Amino acid sequence: MLNELQGRKGDLKDKSEEYKEKRNEFNLEASKCAAKRNDLNKRTKELIEEAQQLKKLRDENNEQVAQSKLKRDELNDQANKIYAEIDKIRKGLNLGDGPSLKELKKQIDGLEFRQQTEVMTPAKERELVDSITKLTDELKHKKQQLEGNTELKTLLEQAQALRDEALVHHNKVKEFADAAQQYHDKMIVIFKEADTIRAESDAAHKEFVKAQEAADEQHRLFIQTQKEIREINKVIIGLKRKTKEGKDESIREQAKKEAEEVYAQFKLGEKLNTEDLMLLQRSGLL
Repeated sequence: MLNELQGRKGDLKDKSEEYKEKRNEFNLEASKCAAKRNDLNKRTKELIEEAQQLKKLRDENNEQVAQSKLKRDELNDQANKIYAEIDKIRKGLNLGDGPSLKELKKQIDGLEFRQQTEVMTPAKERELVDSITKLTDELKHKKQQLEGNTELKTLLEQAQALRDEALVHHNKVKEFADAAQQYHDKMIVIFKEADTIRAESDAAHKEFVKAQEAADEQHRLFIQTQKEIREINKVIIGLKRKTKEGKDESIREQAKKEAEEVYAQFKLGEKLNTEDLMLLQRSGLL
């Protein structure tokens, strides 16, 4: 039985070392997965912070768009009110009839271009010159009327100034809107990248859990074998103790038997030597 226990103990030691090695391997794998997961989580956090910053810039530019639109519309409303007053004055001066100054200038430029580039009969050319002269006189007349009316001139200048300022804000609307769109596009790209890396991190975490559970199982088996080894050691120690006690008892029985034989010879009158006397003393017969 002792031999069987010694063999069982040897097998358990081998298995214990195997479990220990596998446990350490799985723990190492779990550590690598955890490190990878942590690096990916760190990168995900950095990307999200970057995307949030872009979102903030996008929202700030969208706010600027709204403010610039509001200012532009306010200025255009003011200009429209002034133009309404100008129309009233023009009607009062009969300037509302016929083409505007801009249209007259455009017509004159077109006729002059034809005169310079087209080949025509003298009659046609005189007709064209007459038309240019008539339009030029009309343009001159309207300019004189406008320049002579201080109120109208002032209102036109005010309206134009408002239109110019409104255009500045309109350009800002486009500028801020373009910037907001750029920030938005970048934000979307970075959020998508963060989602991809987060998925990789989740996969690494699953591998970490899997390796950690495997390591825990190997550790459990290691502890179990160590416990079995300790139990077998107790049994082996007990068996060895009983074997030793049996041997001691056998020695004592043999010594007692020998002492009884010496004592019997002593009673018959035989002389005892020193060893015989010591044997009798140890056995308690003397």
